[in-house]
Amino acid sequence: MMTRTTPFSARRHVLAVGSALVVLASHAAAAQAEEYDVLIRNGTVFDGSLDARRKADVAIKGDKIVEVGVIPETATATRVIDATGRYVTPGFIDPHNHAVFPGRPGIDTEQLAGAPPLLYEGITSILLNPDGGGPADLKPQVDAIARWTPAVNVAPMIGHNGVRTAVMGLANRKATPAEIAKMSALVKTAMDYGAFCFSTGPFYVPGKYSDTAELVALSKIAAPYKDSCYISHIRDESSYDIGVVNAVKELITVGREAKIKAVVTHQKAIGPDVWGKSKEIVALMQQARADGVDLWADQYPYAASSTGLSASTVPGWAQEGGAKAIADRIKNPETRARMRTEMIDNIRRRGGANAFMIRDYPPDRSVENMRLDEIARKWGKEPVDAALDLLASGNETMVISFNMNEGDVETFMKQPWTMTSSDGELHILGVGAAHPRSYGAFPRKLRHYVIDRKILTWEQAIHSSTGLTATVFNFEGRGFLKPGYFADVLVIDPTTVRDTSTYVKPHSYAVGMDYVLVNGRFEVDHGKVTGARAGRILLRDRKAEATSAGA
Repeated sequence: MMTRTTPFSARRHVLAVGSALVVLASHAAAAQAEEYDVLIRNGTVFDGSLDARRKADVAIKGDKIVEVGVIPETATATRVIDATGRYVTPGFIDPHNHAVFPGRPGIDTEQLAGAPPLLYEGITSILLNPDGGGPADLKPQVDAIARWTPAVNVAPMIGHNGVRTAVMGLANRKATPAEIAKMSALVKTAMDYGAFCFSTGPFYVPGKYSDTAELVALSKIAAPYKDSCYISHIRDESSYDIGVVNAVKELITVGREAKIKAVVTHQKAIGPDVWGKSKEIVALMQQARADGVDLWADQYPYAASSTGLSASTVPGWAQEGGAKAIADRIKNPETRARMRTEMIDNIRRRGGANAFMIRDYPPDRSVENMRLDEIARKWGKEPVDAALDLLASGNETMVISFNMNEGDVETFMKQPWTMTSSDGELHILGVGAAHPRSYGAFPRKLRHYVIDRKILTWEQAIHSSTGLTATVFNFEGRGFLKPGYFADVLVIDPTTVRDTSTYVKPHSYAVGMDYVLVNGRFEVDHGKVTGARAGRILLRDRKAEATSAGA
């Protein structure tokens, strides 16, 4: 039965509806006038995906992004940034960083917890312990970093060389089953603790003395952990022994047999013997990916590498025991003669004596920034003998090696599975020797390869530095500008962004990062580091991140 509305009830109904509309309008007004902590207006947003840039506002509350889009003019914020003419992007994620380096201050010390070189590059998160490095027990390292509250987010990996050293020292031999079991237990402990990946460097001692079966066995320990990976400085990036192509094949074998995501870190082809091999390597990797191997790479945007003089010139058998043992072998005339013969070819394969620039040599600072052939002329020796004399000091002499072909660099860079990395170290400004990648890798990619060379689009370069890396390593809630994601955000001036560090004068901060926010707090404000230290320790597969005190 239909109920008819009387005139009185009709008036009451109209009043009720009107009141409801007033309430809804007041709620809408409140929503439009919502208060944010940070509101970035009028910027061009690159959200970390490959989607096209767009004009949008970004609103932040606490440590999270809450809105990306057109935000009403009535909205207010504690801090409003006018990003007109600026690019707004996720913070850069560096999958290969030596922010803790043996024998010098790092992000685990008061001097460098603020990490200004990283912030001026726009780096807001790093993966630590690449190349198989770092300790076998991660907790003391993590505790040291957390003690000083880092300025960037730090995700530790467990390194094979650290684990092997703990079990076997620097022994030049295959591991026994009992030793594999001990190493496996250390890897498992680290993965249980929250290590993101199993990192290896079979180019370096003692990983150099491992075989593929050892790498597979230990990778199988890491594989069952959610979103874990195997990331490797492959056994040969040149033509030392198995060659760069076969070294990539070894990594693919590890990924396939251990059923683990595999990453070729700082991918390159070193020396004239292998220049041009990038196309063959790309085809190999694309086929492996098509066959189901979860395969990726990262790369720094330079044609010069940096490593130890011993690792790059001394034959593997003579590297056993480290720098002091090498120095002792050089003192023996017979051993020196054998080393000399092999070192002549190793110097050649990296491009010759002029391709080596001494980066760090404490016994004689006057030779730093000199090429090996210059030092040889100064000392009246052959380049190989100059190298042997440098090594005879027992110091780990660091070099910059100009050994790559620009065509290979660009070929690797263009691949949709290649992430941006730095392979940088943390330095106190002006102290010690450095590779420019420690100060400028990410801005260099934008300036040199996007703006100047147009090798990549802005969308591709930003994606390879943010969303792609976050996806590969499962940096949950990071790498994209999306509501609910952590507010690691950059405001970049595309007209000024660039690296200023050079090989001869490396200690120079990058420019163009107007604002850098880490977990919603300003680490760079108006182009200057603030000292906020809002970074966190990130541990894999833990719902609650281990947050540094005060972050």
